[in-house]
Amino acid sequence: MIRAVVFDVGECLVDESTEYGTWSDWIGVPRHTFHAMFGAVIAQGRDYRDVFQEFKPGFDLSEERERRAKAGQAETFGESDLYPDVRPALAQLRADGLWLGIAGNQTVRAGRILRELFASEVDLIGTSDDWGVSKPDRRFFDQVARAVPFGVEEILYVGDRVDNDLRPAVAAGMPTALVRRGPWGTIQWASEEAEKLPTFRIESLIQLSPLIAQFNERER
Repeated sequence: MIRAVVFDVGECLVDESTEYGTWSDWIGVPRHTFHAMFGAVIAQGRDYRDVFQEFKPGFDLSEERERRAKAGQAETFGESDLYPDVRPALAQLRADGLWLGIAGNQTVRAGRILRELFASEVDLIGTSDDWGVSKPDRRFFDQVARAVPFGVEEILYVGDRVDNDLRPAVAAGMPTALVRRGPWGTIQWASEEAEKLPTFRIESLIQLSPLIAQFNERER
């Protein structure tokens, strides 16, 4: 039985187009060039932070985040950056009686924004900065399991990445859902792991409610 659903943040709930667009502006690279390199780095299986090294060798993302904040250009996102299916999907899953959470690799600042946006709609909001461990480290998912009041096999983790989301969540014993959107979800969608690892493969979060209901019915 699936009793809880925990969502990744970037490219699962939040469209990060604005965020990465502002980063390309910050380092002075045309947006289409930055985005092309971003896709190339992901397709090569490299860490997304390598994108910055391609343009600015020695680039320190943490330091640059601080510089942006001091310059009045801190990273941010809001209601307009949420994918349009997020609110309806959360409402339906809540109506289905499921326990809901959000947990992803996010900064303290992003955690505050998430709480402003979702505190009344979910039961858990946790970030890598809160917990001191980041995906794909297995300990991140162990922390998710500790925070959710159900067995690990009853927690569905929803994400857009095979490497950061599905692989470690499955290793931790969780069922998973892969959503096809954003650069990772699009590039990795046809891979062998993307075909075999997830419990569900979805194009929209709206699909989760009926799929979970069918899954739970089979498990009864």
